Amino acid sequence: MTFEILLVTGCILAVLSIVTILTARIEGRRPRVAAITVVVAGALILAAAMIAEDGLQFSDVPESFVQIIAAILN
Repeated sequence: MTFEILLVTGCILAVLSIVTILTARIEGRRPRVAAITVVVAGALILAAAMIAEDGLQFSDVPESFVQIIAAILN
């Protein structure tokens, strides 16, 4: 598994967890599932940073999304 897959999955989960946190707060519930999702997203992004050969930079995020989308379409 390459670091691009981990990075893209972590970013998508992080965005979805923000939506889940807001929904839980609006409905007056505790965001338990969102907290678990934030931890998993953070772990995936951290794992991607550890696997990347030259470290993880901000410019790697859009490039990773493009590479994953290109791999899916091909």
